[in-house]
Amino acid sequence: MLLDCLKWRVQNEIDIILSKPIIPDDLYRAVRDSQFIGLSGYSKEGLPVYAIGVGLSTFDKASVHYYVQSHIQINEYRDRVILPSASKRYGRPITTCLKVLDMSGLRLSALSQIKLLTIISTVDDLNYPEKTNTYYIVNAPYVFSACWKVVKPLLQERTRKKVQVLPGCGRDDLLKIMDYSSLPHFCKGEGSGSGRHTSYGPENCYSLDHPFHQQLYSYIKEQSQRRQPIQPIKQGSFHVALPEAAAEGTEIAKTIESELQKFDNGSGMPDSLDGLKINGE
Repeated sequence: MLLDCLKWRVQNEIDIILSKPIIPDDLYRAVRDSQFIGLSGYSKEGLPVYAIGVGLSTFDKASVHYYVQSHIQINEYRDRVILPSASKRYGRPITTCLKVLDMSGLRLSALSQIKLLTIISTVDDLNYPEKTNTYYIVNAPYVFSACWKVVKPLLQERTRKKVQVLPGCGRDDLLKIMDYSSLPHFCKGEGSGSGRHTSYGPENCYSLDHPFHQQLYSYIKEQSQRRQPIQPIKQGSFHVALPEAAAEGTEIAKTIESELQKFDNGSGMPDSLDGLKINGE
């Protein structure tokens, strides 16, 4: 697995991906407005807390390659900058993070995103394993509960142990492991809340205007200028070979698809993932 990972990094030039900004700025903003992820703070033990808007992410403003590029850049920035900085700040090695997954807005239309999400999760499984200490699920609607019931038995035991489904927005449970200031914006209410980024202002860690994304984008542009101080930055996605999902991932995706289709009442959803286009620019 290590050799395959090293080969993947060499073949896809992952070591320089943090010098490949997504431009122009409007395109990067469009990616951020449709792929909701951000760093909200740190746990009391110093672990970075990443917020992910599973239910509200639409992945419909750019090609798949831009979303994969953005995801890998966030991974690399975490491993090269965030985790070393946290280790120095807290005086001990910090090698993992926490993830809070907001299921607000999860609907049947999520079926069209399963293939992309499977690609992203496969990239993580094969090349960034054991980087997440715990997954906290919040604002879970019934459609998630139904899918989780059938998916949970398919997961490896070590993965199941990492997943905690919290009631409502998870505020009270999360405050046991992090301060209020580190809570994702969608967890700061009393009950179930929405992570929709049109509210919460500067606290919204999904927004490109949030300090985390400003620092990340500035870092990538600075690295690009160091590598090519004279040449203008070229527009275009940094294509990474899209991996084939492992058998376990494929089975889980098909199970979710099947479960979601049980809720379909002629809403015009695709009959199968096979016809989903993933290379359209």
